[in-house]
Amino acid sequence: MTQTFTLVFLCALIASLVLKLWLATRQTRHIVIHRDAVPMAFADTITLEEHRRAADYSVARLRLSMLSAACDTLIVSVFTLGGGLQALASLIDGQVAGELARGVLLIGLTVAISSALSLPFTLYATFGIEARFGFNQMRWRLFLLDTLRGAALTVVLGVPLLTLVLWLMRVSGAGWWLWVWLVWTGVSLLMLAIYPTLIAPLFNRFSPLTDETLKRRIESLLTRCGFKSQGVFMMDGSTRSSHGNAYFTGFGAAKRIVFFDTLLTRLDGDEIEAVLAHELGHFRKKHIRKRMLFTFGLSLLLLYGLGLLLDAPWFYQGLGLAERSNAIALILFFMAMPAFAFPLTPVSSWMSRKHEYEADDFAASETRPEWLISALVKLYRDNAATLTPDPIHSAFYDSHPPAALRIAHLKGERP
Repeated sequence: MTQTFTLVFLCALIASLVLKLWLATRQTRHIVIHRDAVPMAFADTITLEEHRRAADYSVARLRLSMLSAACDTLIVSVFTLGGGLQALASLIDGQVAGELARGVLLIGLTVAISSALSLPFTLYATFGIEARFGFNQMRWRLFLLDTLRGAALTVVLGVPLLTLVLWLMRVSGAGWWLWVWLVWTGVSLLMLAIYPTLIAPLFNRFSPLTDETLKRRIESLLTRCGFKSQGVFMMDGSTRSSHGNAYFTGFGAAKRIVFFDTLLTRLDGDEIEAVLAHELGHFRKKHIRKRMLFTFGLSLLLLYGLGLLLDAPWFYQGLGLAERSNAIALILFFMAMPAFAFPLTPVSSWMSRKHEYEADDFAASETRPEWLISALVKLYRDNAATLTPDPIHSAFYDSHPPAALRIAHLKGERP
């Protein structure tokens, strides 16, 4: 059984990498082929120079993603079959007393090492690709501060939660996975509630809208849609990137609507109202609730699956471990699981694209379709989004419909 599982894991790991590289290669080739011709739907709004810039930007990111995927596969291989995790566990066993302390330290070091090995890709993406195409506004000092704040937040919030999870795994018997799921679900809901006021301000500044005309217009839309929140805020996204965006954050009474300052400088009042109506569409169509339920259901299934593997010797030995522990089981499961789950990515992508179409329909009914179309075209242009994605790559990965299909949908042109 041990050798069989090792072989199955290796096949899944290699197959997922090959699939990622094949999809990225298809996307790159498709974008390059169409680089010198603006699609007809955008011929009047996006210049050939802007289209070529978007193509080059997309290709640069794709090439980096291919290197990152290969590196991630190598990291998982070294930690598992390469004996890295076993060596780390043996080192900690000889230095640290207490099962809980050893488990927390082992998971913490594994995450820290993995993050450190992935850091060069983040640095090149930010200070290489994003800077080359004029998007990066991040300075080294701010990047360092963000990294340190993120690490500190992970320790402050993650260590107590991880300690509780490992303790429940040890004392709750065969049904530990249900107790852990209940704790994880509760903590997730709590984080959604406190994120807007306690966590997000650690990284960005949020200020109420000062444009009174726009503010009244937004409040009127919120009233029509029956949406109550803590307010509409502008975020200083320009301190890190020139990309523009808007989003909902929070849960229940703690909901907030956030616009990047970069977005507000590029869109007019009609377009901003249409973008907000799209976001409200996610609320009215209960997309956020559906995604939460899907996530909670999936996490319950995964924890139940881990519960079945927890005492199986072949699971540990098949992934290169000579000893068993709850911490090791958590690490191995969440390292090995993505290789088996990756082919299911299109299911999540399809659901997300369906929600985007529904939110677009809501925005078109509450404002005007041409307002949202105009806003989307500006966002595609300013964010250098590719207008010519490979259909298979798009179906596999894209959380939003391709630009041409989305615009056609808003115009009432069904394919």
